[in-house]
Amino acid sequence: MELNPAQKEAVLTPCGPLLVLAGAGTGKTRVVTLRIAELIRRGTRPSRILGVTFTNKAAAEMQQRVSARLGRRRKEKPEISTFHSLCVRILRRRIEKLGYPSQFAIYDRGDQESIARGVLREIKAAEAVLRPSDLLFLIGNWKTACLRPDEAANLAQTDREHLAAAAYRRYQGALRAAGAVDFDDLLLLTEEVFRRFPDVRREEAVRFDHLLVDEYQDTNGSQYRIVRGLAAPHRNLCVVGDDDQSIYGWRGAEVAHILGFKKDWPDAKVVRLETNYRSTHQIIAWANTLIAFNKQRHGKLLRATLAGDRPRILQFNTAEEEAEAVVEEIRSRIHDKKCRARDIAILYRTNEQPRQFELELRRLNVPYVLIGSQSFYDRKEVRDILAYLKVFQNPRDE
Repeated sequence: MELNPAQKEAVLTPCGPLLVLAGAGTGKTRVVTLRIAELIRRGTRPSRILGVTFTNKAAAEMQQRVSARLGRRRKEKPEISTFHSLCVRILRRRIEKLGYPSQFAIYDRGDQESIARGVLREIKAAEAVLRPSDLLFLIGNWKTACLRPDEAANLAQTDREHLAAAAYRRYQGALRAAGAVDFDDLLLLTEEVFRRFPDVRREEAVRFDHLLVDEYQDTNGSQYRIVRGLAAPHRNLCVVGDDDQSIYGWRGAEVAHILGFKKDWPDAKVVRLETNYRSTHQIIAWANTLIAFNKQRHGKLLRATLAGDRPRILQFNTAEEEAEAVVEEIRSRIHDKKCRARDIAILYRTNEQPRQFELELRRLNVPYVLIGSQSFYDRKEVRDILAYLKVFQNPRDE
C-alpha cells in the first residue's frame, strides 16, 4: 500500500519538532516504522534513534517492523522500548546520585503490599482507615502526579489523606532501606535525577539524535518531563498520538500535553492523518459527529475508505433484556447458516458484563469462548459453590 500525502509528509519531514495527529485506523504504526527507516536511509545511525511506547507488545511490534525494513544483516538497530524499560536502563547508570544502589530491586505488587501492611501496623490511626490496597492506590496517584511525600502532605485536606501521606513517607523509607523501587518509582526517580542533575540529563539526551514517542496523549507528568529533557539538545522530537483517544486520565495521563505541543515547541510542524482504513463510512461519520462535542481538541475530520452496512443501535432497559436479544440474534444467524459461531464476537466494557451473556449463551446452547477474562463459572469460589449444590442435589455424586 502506498503512502497517502499526509503519511508521506509525516515520514519525510527530516528534523525539528513534529506532531503527528493520527486518528484511529489511519496507519500510525506504519508511519512510525517508515519514518525510522527513512531517518536511517538519510544517514542517521540506528543506535542514535530512540523510539518510546507504552506497552511491551507495541515496542516488540515496532522493533519487528523496523527490523524487517532494515534487513537481518544490519546488526545495529534503533533503541525501541517502553517508558519503564528506558527508565530502568537510565537508573541503572544514574540512580546512585539519589542514594540508591545501581543494582536496585524492582518490587512487584506482592512486595508492595507487604511493605504497606508493615507501614500501616506502625501507624495505628492509619491502619484503622486504610487497607494496604487503599494506601497503594493513593501512593500510585501521588507518584503519577510527581508528588513526593512532603508535597503529598502539603496537599492533604482530610485526616485520612494526612495519615496516608505519613504512611507514604514510611513506605518510601522502607523501599530505600531495602535498596528497592516500585514500578511507579521508575518514572518518578528518572524525572528526579534529570531535574536535580542537569548534567546527567544532558549526557543521557546526547546519546540520541532523534526521539519518537507513540501514544503521546497518554503521557503523565513524569513521562512528559522525561521526553522534554531527552529532546532538548537536538529538538528532533516526533510525537504521535490522538487527543480524541485520550482515555487514561484516571491513571494520570494528561491530554494537555498533546494539546499544548505547539506551545512547548512553537516551531513544530503538525501533520494530520485523517484517512481511516479500518472502519466503514457510517461508523466514521457517527464517530466524527460524537467527538465534535469535545471542545478541547485539535481539529481533525476522519474519512473512511470502506463501504459497509449501516450499523444498528439497540437500546434496552436491563442487562437481561440486552443479553437475551443479542444471544437470540447470534443463535438465529448460526441456525440460518449466515455465519459460524467463530465469526461472531461480543465486546464488553467491564468485567462484570460477561456474566449475563454467559447465562444466556448457556441457556440457548450457543458455544462460546471467553477471551481475556475468566469465565464466571470457572472462578474458584463459583466452582466450590456449584460443587456444594451438586452434593445437595445428588449426595452420591463424588
